[in-house]
Amino acid sequence: MATQRGRIAVLGAIAALVSMISVDVRAAETQVSAQRGTLEEVVVTARKRDEAFRDVPVTVNVFTDKTIEAAGIVKPSDFIALVPNMTLVETQNAGNAFVVIRGISQARNSEPSVAVQVDGVLETNPAQFNQELFDIQQIEVLKGPQGALYGRNAIGGAILVTTKAPTDHFEGSVKLGYGNESSYRAQGDISGPITDTLRYRASVAYYNTDGFLENEFLGQKADPVHDVSGRVRLVWQPNEIFTGDLRFSADQLKTRALYFVIPRANEANVFSTISDANNTSTPITLDNPGINDRDLWNAALKLDFNVGGGTLTSVSSYDDTEEILTGDAFDFRPAPQSFFFTLFPILGFPATDLNQSQWLNVQSYSQELRFTSPTSGKFRWIAGAYYVHTNRFISTGNMFDTGAGVFPVHETPRTSGNNPNFTFLADEQKQDAWSVFGDAIFEVTDQFEIDAAIRYDEDRRENTTKTPQQFIPQPNPPPAPPTVFTGDVRTHTWSEPQPKITLRYKPVDNVTLYGGFSRGFRSGGFNQTGVGTVADASGIAGVNDLFNAEVADTYEVGMKSQFFDRRLDLNLALFHTDSTNGYFFVFLAANSTQNLGNLDATYKGGEIELTAHLTDRLDLYASYGYTDSEITKMEDPSVKGNEAPLVSRYTVNAGLQYRQPLNGDLGLTFRVDYQGIGETWWDPYNVTSRDPVDLFDARLGVGSEKWLVTAWGKNLNDEKYNAEFSPGGFLFKALPRRYGVEFTYRF
Repeated sequence: MATQRGRIAVLGAIAALVSMISVDVRAAETQVSAQRGTLEEVVVTARKRDEAFRDVPVTVNVFTDKTIEAAGIVKPSDFIALVPNMTLVETQNAGNAFVVIRGISQARNSEPSVAVQVDGVLETNPAQFNQELFDIQQIEVLKGPQGALYGRNAIGGAILVTTKAPTDHFEGSVKLGYGNESSYRAQGDISGPITDTLRYRASVAYYNTDGFLENEFLGQKADPVHDVSGRVRLVWQPNEIFTGDLRFSADQLKTRALYFVIPRANEANVFSTISDANNTSTPITLDNPGINDRDLWNAALKLDFNVGGGTLTSVSSYDDTEEILTGDAFDFRPAPQSFFFTLFPILGFPATDLNQSQWLNVQSYSQELRFTSPTSGKFRWIAGAYYVHTNRFISTGNMFDTGAGVFPVHETPRTSGNNPNFTFLADEQKQDAWSVFGDAIFEVTDQFEIDAAIRYDEDRRENTTKTPQQFIPQPNPPPAPPTVFTGDVRTHTWSEPQPKITLRYKPVDNVTLYGGFSRGFRSGGFNQTGVGTVADASGIAGVNDLFNAEVADTYEVGMKSQFFDRRLDLNLALFHTDSTNGYFFVFLAANSTQNLGNLDATYKGGEIELTAHLTDRLDLYASYGYTDSEITKMEDPSVKGNEAPLVSRYTVNAGLQYRQPLNGDLGLTFRVDYQGIGETWWDPYNVTSRDPVDLFDARLGVGSEKWLVTAWGKNLNDEKYNAEFSPGGFLFKALPRRYGVEFTYRF
C-alpha cells in the first residue's frame, strides 16, 4: 500500500510540475509561433494504429527516415546507441546480439528480450535481429512490457521497423561508401508503379570489410565481413476496400566467430585464468580462424480489408534461418599454449587442442488475424489471434584439433579422420504457440483516456534428443543407470495472461501524462540434453535440462511534453519491474555447452529526455537512463542482493546537429553523438564488472536534395573495451575506431 501511495505521489508531482511549466511557456509559445514554422508531427504505430507521438501513452523513441540518414543508422547497434536505458551486447557470432532494456536482458540460445516487428510481421527467431538496415522509413523503440499487443517475448519492450513503401511514381537512390580496413558499402533502391493499382519497391545492400580486430598469431583480421541482402515489396490496391502487401527478403552473411580471449595471471600457467571484464591488453591469438555463415530468408503477406466499421488484417509469414559457426575452443590459444594441450597429458591422453562447431537450422511459419476499429471516435478497439509453428535443430560439439583446420559439423558427429568429435550434443525442437488478444481504448473526456488490453499466450514445445548414445553425458559414478537416451522426447507447455492497463491525462494540449501496469511473458525452453547432469557434476547450481518461463510485472508513470510549437520536447518516465525466472548464462566447459538458468530480480529506474530545436539550423538532444537491479532469489542463495547480469547502471546520450546553407541549394550538415554506458555486471555472482564506457561518433556532410557526400567516424576516441564478459573468463573485444566517406545520389 505504501508503494502504491508513493507511485501516486510521483504522478502528482509530475502533474504539478507540468502545470507550472505550461503556464510559463504559453505566452512565449505565442511569440515563437509568429517567428518560426511549426515542425512536422511525428506519427507512431505503437498501439497498432497511426497516432501522434505526443498523444500515445507509451514510452517510445522514434527514428524517422531523416534521423536515420542524419545519424548514419545501418545496423541495430546504431539506433540502440541513441536510446536511454538500452544497450546491445554483440558477442560470439552474428546471431548472438542481446538487447538489454531497462534491465531485461537476453542470453545465448534464449528467447529475445524484445519483440521485433518488420512491416507488421513479428520476427520468430532472435538470430534474425542483427542484420543490415537499409531503405528504412521509421524505427520505433517501445519500452516496458508490450505483451498485451505484441505477445510473448515482448517482456522488455518492442522494436517496430517500417521499410519504405512502394511509390506511385518512379524514384530511386544509390549509396556508395568506403572506410578504413578496406571497408566497402553499397546500397540501392528503386520504386514505382507497375500498373495503376500495383506498385513495387526493390532494395539491395552490400557490405564488405577486412575486419578491425587483429589476430596476432595468424597475422590477419579476426572479424572480416561479407554481407549481401535484398528486399522486394509489391503493394496491390485495386480499390479503397482492399490492400495487399507482399514482401520477400534475404540476407547472406559470411564472417567469423568465437574470437574470444581469456586472460591469464601468468601466461606460462594455463590454469591461471582470471576474470577481468576490463582487460583489453590480452591479444586475440587463434590458430583456427573458423567461419560464421548465416542465411536468412523471409516471405510475408499482409492483407487489409476495409469491411466497414473497421479493418480486418491478415499477416502470414515464413522464415528460414541457417547458421554454422566454427573456430577455436577453450581457451582460444594456439595448440602448444592451450589449456587442453597441457591438461590431456596429465590425464593420460595424447597432447592435443580442441576446436568447435555449432549448427542452427530454424524454419517457422506464422499467421495473425486481427480486427481494428476506426481511429476516430471515443471508443476504439482491436481484437485478434496469432499462431506460430517452429522447427529448430541445433548441434554443438568439440573436435580434437589435429592441425587440419576446423570442419563444420551439422547433424552427424565426426567419428573418424581429421578432427573427430570429442563431445557432441544435438536436439530437434518442434514448437506450437498461439495467442488471443484484445485492446480497448475509451476517451472518458477530451483530457482523460483509459486503455485496457490483455493477451493470453500458450507455447508448447517438444524436444527430441538427436545426440548419438556414445556422446550423451552419463551420471557419475558410471554404475548409475543412464537417464537420457537417443530419441528421448521431452515436452513442456508455458502459458500466461498478459494484461496491461494505462491511464492517460492531458492537462493541456501539449502535455501527456500517463501511468499504469503491464505484464510481460517470455517462454522457457530446453537446454541441450544432458547438461543438468554435467552441471551437477561440476558443482553449478540452477542449471537443468529445462529452464523456466519469465514473467515481469511493471508499474510505470511518464510524461511527454512539447513547447514552442514542438521545438522543445521534454519526456520523463519512471518504472518498477519485478521479474520472476529471468535468465542467466552458464558455460559448461566439460561438454562445451551454453546453458540458461533462472533467477528473480527487481529493476527500478527511469529516463529523462530533452530535445531542443533551437533554430531552424541547430538541434540539441540529451537523455539519461538509470536502472537499479537487484537479484532477489536464485537456487544459489549467495547471490541474493547482487546486481543482475548484463545490466548497465546508467546510460547517457547527447548530441547536436547543425545545418548551414551554402551557395544555391547546397547545404552543410554536421552531427556529433555521445553515448555513455555505466558500470556493467555480467553474471549473478558479480565476479567482475566493466568500467563505464564513453563513445563519440560524428558525421559531416555536404550536398543538395539530389546528392550528398558524408565523412563519418564511429568510436572516434578509440575507446578500448570489451563488448562482453562471459563466465569462465571469456572476453569479446568491442570494435575500435572506424571512419570513412559515403556518397548518396537520388533520382
